[in-house]
Amino acid sequence: MNLYQINLEDGMPSVENARLKLDQALRTAKARRYTAMKIIHGYGSSGKGGAIKRDVQSYLAGKKRQNIVREFVKGEDFTPFNAACRTMIDQCPDLSHDIDYSRGNDGITMVLL
Repeated sequence: MNLYQINLEDGMPSVENARLKLDQALRTAKARRYTAMKIIHGYGSSGKGGAIKRDVQSYLAGKKRQNIVREFVKGEDFTPFNAACRTMIDQCPDLSHDIDYSRGNDGITMVLL
């Protein structure tokens, strides 16, 4: 599978540090010509309210507007019933074999590069 994976919750970073880590991971994944990226950001169960998750999705929305990423799907929407997810699966069929496909995992976001 041509999937780059990054765990942003590792080490419990601040939102700012997680953003820096994500920005570097996105550059690396694109430079290495990965088709897709899986971002593990957690969903706020530690009591911090999911600030990293919200920041990741805001960041990706901006990157999509800039045509830096083609598509992204929240983990809870990573199902065959979501149009954006179907687009991602069409472009990268291996994503349908990901362990989180159709599991409603709020702690991840999938990205089509």
